[in-house]
Amino acid sequence: MTSPPELHVGIDLVQVERVSESVALHGERFLRRIFTNDEVAYAMSSPPQTLHRLAARFAAKEAVRKLLQVDEHGVGWRDVEVRRLPSGACEVVLHGHAAILARARLLGRMALSMSHDGDYATAVVVTWSGTEEMHG
Repeated sequence: MTSPPELHVGIDLVQVERVSESVALHGERFLRRIFTNDEVAYAMSSPPQTLHRLAARFAAKEAVRKLLQVDEHGVGWRDVEVRRLPSGACEVVLHGHAAILARARLLGRMALSMSHDGDYATAVVVTWSGTEEMHG
């Protein structure tokens, strides 16, 4: 007997200044620990938006971790990647342990919405479980 589909949601809010402080204090080490090469390249492609883009991606990673109900010891930061599509929309791509957990829980493709304004960046991630298909 299969269980009915369940909705899963993760949300996070990040102060852009906290990301700025981490970049100033730890530089490349922070960037390479948290973000994939493509995420860093995209964020840095527009210097006025770099910190906001990084903060939004950090929020997305936290939102996915909340959705998966794990902490930083359960899923590595770089196991959750935000990719920008040619349309301008962004998608979540899971790697490593995050992908294994999502498949084991029968989670479908994750829908992502991010925003940043002023001092804050936010992200919401939504998916359904109970389906046999896993995208990404």
